[in-house]
Amino acid sequence: MPKHMVNLDALIPREDFEAASSEVLTQPSGLMANLGVTDLGPDSLMYNVLRKPDFQRETANWTPDKVAALVRSFLEGDLIPAIILWRSPKSGNIFAIDGAHRLSALTAWVHDDYGDKHRSLRFFDGVIPNEQQRAAETTRRLIQESVGSFTELKLALQNSDTTPKEKLRLARNLSAFALQLQWVNGEAEKAESSFFRINQQATPIDPTELDMIKARRKPNALAARAFIRAGTGHKYWSSFEDSVQLEIESLAKDVYDLIFKPTLDLSIRSADLPVAGRGYSADSVKMVFELVNFVNQLQPDMWRDDIPGRKRAGSKEEAKIPLADDTDGTTTIQFMRSVKRAAAKIAGNSPSSLGFHPAVYFYSATGRFQPAAFLAAVAFTQDLSLKRRLPQFTELREEFENFLVKYKHFLNQIVQAYGSLQRSVPSILEMYKILLDSLGDELGEEEIIARMQTHSSPRLPVKVITADDRRHGRNFSSETKNAIVLKATLDSSSRCEICQARLHLKSMTIDHKIRKEDGGTGEPGNGQLTHPYCNSGYKESRHANRDGLN
Repeated sequence: MPKHMVNLDALIPREDFEAASSEVLTQPSGLMANLGVTDLGPDSLMYNVLRKPDFQRETANWTPDKVAALVRSFLEGDLIPAIILWRSPKSGNIFAIDGAHRLSALTAWVHDDYGDKHRSLRFFDGVIPNEQQRAAETTRRLIQESVGSFTELKLALQNSDTTPKEKLRLARNLSAFALQLQWVNGEAEKAESSFFRINQQATPIDPTELDMIKARRKPNALAARAFIRAGTGHKYWSSFEDSVQLEIESLAKDVYDLIFKPTLDLSIRSADLPVAGRGYSADSVKMVFELVNFVNQLQPDMWRDDIPGRKRAGSKEEAKIPLADDTDGTTTIQFMRSVKRAAAKIAGNSPSSLGFHPAVYFYSATGRFQPAAFLAAVAFTQDLSLKRRLPQFTELREEFENFLVKYKHFLNQIVQAYGSLQRSVPSILEMYKILLDSLGDELGEEEIIARMQTHSSPRLPVKVITADDRRHGRNFSSETKNAIVLKATLDSSSRCEICQARLHLKSMTIDHKIRKEDGGTGEPGNGQLTHPYCNSGYKESRHANRDGLN
């Protein structure tokens, strides 16, 4: 069963390599060769000048087991690779070029902060996701069972007559063992090139994370960084004016709450599902960055320096339009507002929200969140608005969604054929368009499927699964359990009283059956649950059409 990762991102602050100090710095005559654990304590001179590069990926890729194993290995004197550091000649701070996770794990042990205590609470503005909290508690328990806390071992030598022999042995090791250090010499450019060369060898940086690092001053990367942590954590936008920073953080929280709340555990337990899956996961970083680029019509050749011929997607202009660094936050805010508008059309309670039920649109038959389906839903709502087909969709919505639920495995088949994220979006969007057109033509299910199989572009590799195609063991797998809960959720969902499609808890409004304009009152019998758009846009347009005919 997958485990939540331990978020150690708060333990070592980030800083720009080029950050300057007003102090006159001297060149070192010699640099330390070893680093003891006591040098990582909150009052240590070394700890207070220790930094990570501002483009360093989030220090949240280790499991509780791995963090505990590193602490144990250090205390046992096992071989731990040297930490590679660089001292900035401008600020005098010391940067971890390689080994930030190792340093952070030991620092977490010294501070007793595995993503849930003092430094982390300050860093994340008190917003600690449930998954992060559980990972921290698991790590603390494992370390306590394995070696004990740092404070416990620190006190062991002072109470050697009452300390168990095993703890006393580890305490003596703690007093003698240290991490080996290597140093990179040169200016910031040399340090940055060393960082990328070293970090692409043993454990390569994820391609999306690498893209965001290299585009770290561009508005799409800044927006994605803000969204993924609800505007908390390291402030990549800290150089902007205070008012700009506040708006970025406000937009980030709004969008995070729209798409990632409530938090989703590793298994489905209720009908209240987040529309964008788990916010605390490696996949969410990729999805959010893709979302920002998708909504703002950005292609990699616009912000990657290694791809020639940049231009805005969909533009008829032949001139190359590279995406510039954002120096004041204006473009970042523009991109974030666009994402908020797009997210508000599929989730939340704004009048324009279609209130898509996550279990219908965004989760596969086995209960797995599908990022491609989320992006396709954004594209679908944009297409409906552009072609003025929202009223038609509302009229056919119940049949449309019943088809998606019955043939939910079509989504899995498309993603398996084309891949995740934007690679599958055109095919999923094509499926939605064919389905809506076919329902408008009053075709039956078999005819709709035949049309999807023969008249789609791009090709839709959809196939009806029969009972013979399904094989199950004697016990319920985690995916089967999710599928059971998902089916029960869909079967028991409330329905919109206007379009009769399923309602999501976070995207429902209470509507007057008889409008106030027509004499309707606020008594309970005159209320009904509806989608926001059904209550406002669709209902009002329907009344306007009737009034026009009269």
